[in-house]
Amino acid sequence: MKFCPKCEVRLKQDSSNSFICPKCSYSEKGGKDRKQVKGESSSIIDVLDENEKTETLPVIKMDCEKCGHTEAVWWMLQTRSADEPTTQFYRCIKCNYTWRNYA
Repeated sequence: MKFCPKCEVRLKQDSSNSFICPKCSYSEKGGKDRKQVKGESSSIIDVLDENEKTETLPVIKMDCEKCGHTEAVWWMLQTRSADEPTTQFYRCIKCNYTWRNYA
């Protein structure tokens, strides 16, 4: 990301790989090096590491959907965009079954 040295606005890159300021029309030639990041995408996201101790998480009275136990630990995680509410996760203390609630 580059910024204009005159007015400090973010420069936009055009099709010829030049950088142009949309405010004052300052321009500079872009380099030939372009970096493309390639990585493996995983649809499985670890919410809690298996080695993480659940004793530090808050306990709530909640019926487990799998075994019927009445206590679970819970935590919140932002799984969607920032303008959406957080997702609450629950994990049964007895059987370690994990489920979520979209608040």
